[in-house]
Amino acid sequence: MENKFDYDSIRPYRDDEVKGAIERMTSNEEVYAVAKAIFPNRKPEEVIQWLRSFKTVHDFQSQLIAPFLLGSMDATGSTYHLYGTEHIGKGKQHLFISNHRDIIMDAGILNSLMDKHGIETTEIAIGDNLCARPWITDALKLNKSFLVRRSGTKRELFDAFRTLSHYIREAITSNRTSIWIAQREGRTKDSDDRTQESLLKMFSISATGNIKQSFIDLNITPICFTYKYDSCDYLKAMEFQQKRDDADFKKRPEDDIENMRVGIIGFKGDVSIQITPSISPDIERLVDDADDRQAVIDKVALIIDRKIHQNYLIYPHNYVAMDNLRHTTENLGKHYTPEEKKEFEAYVDKQIDKIKLPNKDIPFLKERFWTMYGNPLINQIAAQKE
Repeated sequence: MENKFDYDSIRPYRDDEVKGAIERMTSNEEVYAVAKAIFPNRKPEEVIQWLRSFKTVHDFQSQLIAPFLLGSMDATGSTYHLYGTEHIGKGKQHLFISNHRDIIMDAGILNSLMDKHGIETTEIAIGDNLCARPWITDALKLNKSFLVRRSGTKRELFDAFRTLSHYIREAITSNRTSIWIAQREGRTKDSDDRTQESLLKMFSISATGNIKQSFIDLNITPICFTYKYDSCDYLKAMEFQQKRDDADFKKRPEDDIENMRVGIIGFKGDVSIQITPSISPDIERLVDDADDRQAVIDKVALIIDRKIHQNYLIYPHNYVAMDNLRHTTENLGKHYTPEEKKEFEAYVDKQIDKIKLPNKDIPFLKERFWTMYGNPLINQIAAQKE
């Protein structure tokens, strides 16, 4: 059957479009300022000339994006590890669904490390709200990003999700490319990672026939990101207070830019990426053929969540946070020392100091930090009991 969907407005660029995209980007004066900030020891004109030498998407990713992102981690003394590459099947594409901590770094580090391991990089789902400038859109599409519409009328959004659903399914089932997408819209601010029901409903729009089989065909492969320290934690905590104090609070485009900047240059300690096995066998085993659409979606969401929760790396400060959240010290001496507790609480105080609000509610903000760093442990304990 002939494809009736037009993907050109959302898809990443192909190799034959690289030259034109880079010409557009490098004709923008803002890009010169960005080049100067990213490469302070090189003349912007030299950087621009270097960018114009890229001929393929792989050139852009391997020569610019990967060295820049991994270099920014090295510059802060942070480390990064990719585990579970054995679960990436040769000659088969995956729909990678992961928890979401950082706007840029999640998929950016994943693809950079995949390239480093000689694995084909994935296409990246990214909200069109991040396309604040035309040159940013060009840069994202050069980095194998495809756009997810975030605003519009109910009808416009349904049409966009239907197109997106077919785009993703065709990419996987035609064995064209793997896809990375976050398990929910936007980052999880409190680290309580749960797969958004609407995401799975979007996947199901393109299903033909049996809904259970349609999810099996997508070869869903969960990925768990663990950041020892989330460099944007204070921005997330601040946003919680802003939303608490103002029911009409909305982030500005500049806020997303600031989150991107802090996410790239901020200290993380360590970023661990755990690729888990495909859940297709789990769906085959745990989902009944007689289940209706909603029951299938509910069960698939639980399977994804359990895989992510089981695979967090847990640090002493996660126990500190959980104990502080519950107003107990039951893990003191078992999973953390008094020195580790003092060190983490000093870190939290330092991060809260960065928050510039006229009515800063420190007890509330601390509770947000305890929640943010305690939830991965709370969810892992629950997942291990299931």
